[in-house]
Amino acid sequence: MSQPQPPTAEQVDAYIRTRLALAGVDLDLLPETPDAATGVPTRGQALASLRSFVTASAVAIAGWTPAAGGTPEPAYAQQTSAPLLYPSVTEAWTGKADAK
Repeated sequence: MSQPQPPTAEQVDAYIRTRLALAGVDLDLLPETPDAATGVPTRGQALASLRSFVTASAVAIAGWTPAAGGTPEPAYAQQTSAPLLYPSVTEAWTGKADAK
């Protein structure tokens, strides 16, 4: 079985831009040239930084697993118990509202 090929720089850039677009961030709003007055990073600097983060930390992030037993870590508990939009309705459906 052959090993998967690492993504190309263009594929990583497309992934980054897509993830940012889904979050409502547009890298094209950053300046193309450095602005010493504001210190805002350029498009190229921001993309290079994000590219470095994505390619360096993906293995560490992908390898994380919750604790095998006992109380889960707070970061994992937040992921598994996302806040509800209408908690009162859910409490009524599950019977938790009656216990109050």
